[in-house]
Amino acid sequence: SNNILDNLLSRMEQYANNLEALVEERTADYLEEKRKCEELLYQLLPKSVASQLILGQSVVAETYDNVTIYFSDIVGFTSLSAESTPLQVVDLLNDLYTCFDSTIENFDVYKVETIGDAYMVVSGLPVRNGNLHAREIARMSLALLKAVVTFTIRHRPKDQLKLRIGMHTGPCVAGVVGLKMPRYCLFGDTVNTASRMESNGEALKIHVSPQTKEVLDTFGTFELDLRGEVEMKGKGKITTYWLLGEKSLSATTMTPTAPIQLPITVNTTRHLNNVGNSKPFVNNNKSPNDNVTALTPLLQGDAST
Repeated sequence: SNNILDNLLSRMEQYANNLEALVEERTADYLEEKRKCEELLYQLLPKSVASQLILGQSVVAETYDNVTIYFSDIVGFTSLSAESTPLQVVDLLNDLYTCFDSTIENFDVYKVETIGDAYMVVSGLPVRNGNLHAREIARMSLALLKAVVTFTIRHRPKDQLKLRIGMHTGPCVAGVVGLKMPRYCLFGDTVNTASRMESNGEALKIHVSPQTKEVLDTFGTFELDLRGEVEMKGKGKITTYWLLGEKSLSATTMTPTAPIQLPITVNTTRHLNNVGNSKPFVNNNKSPNDNVTALTPLLQGDAST
């Protein structure tokens, strides 16, 4: 009977161990699938919004007073597609958007969506960033334009891809739409105007609305050129601008000149006493620069002695 009991206990222990191993394996599988789902959700939605959904919280649509929206598309994409195979078109867009996605990671922006050759990006939501949204979109646009100039179409390497960019600043409403395939969507006239800025632009140029220009001017680093009045559908005539580039801060701000440090020696003190009476750099109708000029050969003489 003892042997039977020992055998039974041994089998029960083995079964428990197997069950624990199975639970650990299934738990690991579950956690891996959960990680993949969360990763996919983070790719579809902004991180802050995705985190709310993962925690089971409802995401309420929110109004934003000031954001900057970017639109771009490829000029002549329809004719290019007609002359290419479907696989070539897919490869082209995949290469282009891979290039774009890696570029925009360097800026405080969120890619809203891509529809065919159209690319939509926003800055200033869901996390507000003051008035930096216009600067971020402007810098991103310049970076994308630079990237597309060197971009090579695999099946037509001699052709230049022509990107047309438009941007506009204003209020909008943003929220999650849908349950099965949730999407973070933007609504409002700012979206329409940004789209009009793009469609009324020109190839390899960045078309800027007056509202965006007003914000960019506060930074004092962006170079814009007046385009003039443009007739836009549903908007009438609007004065618009081209974004040409950004100057470095060193070129736009004057760096204070550091005070001249003179080595104090016996000879230097003697020369200072001889310049401008007993107080150097004062009266004698001389400016500090005159006295420094007068001191230069004297100091050089000191250095040589």
